[in-house]
Parts: sequence; structure tokens; C-alpha cells
Amino acid sequence: MGIEYSPEISDLLGRVRRRPNAGWPWRPGEQVPAGLTVKQSWGWLFAPDGRVLTLVNPRDGVVSLPGGSLEPEDAGDPGSALAREAGEEAQAVIEGPLYLGYLYDRVGSANGGHECARVRMAAALRAVGPSAPDPASGRHYRRLLVAPGLAVELLGWGPPGLRQARAAVAAAAARWGVPVRADETIEELPSAGCRFR
Repeated sequence: MGIEYSPEISDLLGRVRRRPNAGWPWRPGEQVPAGLTVKQSWGWLFAPDGRVLTLVNPRDGVVSLPGGSLEPEDAGDPGSALAREAGEEAQAVIEGPLYLGYLYDRVGSANGGHECARVRMAAALRAVGPSAPDPASGRHYRRLLVAPGLAVELLGWGPPGLRQARAAVAAAAARWGVPVRADETIEELPSAGCRFR
């Protein structure tokens, strides 16, 4: 069966713009070395059917996973940062963030020109609330559930992103029992929000 989606999603995906791949090396399963600043935490948030939450900025078509920079209230914990950012950007409620590894950013574009780590995590998606703008940026994201492999395509991450997605799927299958092969229907979550079993 092919990928299924509505005409409205087709129009949205027709405007998707992929960011250039930064080429940050993926360090699966490795802990961030002491002295290397963890600047960001982003997550593969899994619905029970194995699809993941992706965010599309309708203004510029850029697709992203939920996540962002660690703030003082996160107390240096990437899991806390992911939960907070997922709530702010997607009004998402997550459970049990799992550390997957990190991307090594030698240039440190998010850290004032100093090298840093960009952590990747997996988490169970339990609910999304009513759609609202991100309080930090004012962006009002469209929230799509997509198969992890398709998320890699939309993100424009290529083979390194596919390796990251596979690590996330393996962790989610082991921890929450999500299927390794996700439903390939692209679904926009309702603006009123929803819960997942």
C-alpha cells in the first residue's frame, strides 16, 4: 500500500523546504563527553502505531522534530528540555524520554561558535492539546504524524538521519511495543487536540 494523505496535506507537503544537512556526526548510544556542552534536545515522539510527530512551519515549509535549546529551568536534563519544548511547540504530552545519542556540532552555531552536543531522544506521545503558537517564537506549527522513514525524507537528513531513525524505532519498539513498521498514512492531528492509547 502506498503513502496516503488528504489533498490539504498534499498542498502543505508541496511547500515543504528541507534545511541543508549540517553534516554533524551522529554518535549513537555514546554519552556526551564531560566538558562538551549539551545545547539542544530533540525527540522522536512515537504514537502507538509507530508514527512520529513532525512539525511543519506553514510560513516557510520547514519541517522539524519537536525540541530545542536547554533552558535554566531544565537543570541540564535533555529529557526535561524535550518535554518542555514538545509542550510549547506542539502542545504535546510525552512519557519516558530515552536517550539515543548525540550529534557533534564542531562549529557550535547554536553555542556562540563553541563546539556542542545536540542530543536526540525517543519518547512516547500520549496526547496533544489544542493547537497554539509556540510562546518562544510565535510560530504556529502544523502537527503531522508520519512514518519515521518519511520523517527523515521531510527533514532532509539523508542516510545519517535514517540511522538515527532506526535507533529511535528500535528503542521505541523495545520500550513501548510500537510496531517496527509504522502505518504510512500521513495524518494531521486535530486542532482541538487528541489523546493516544
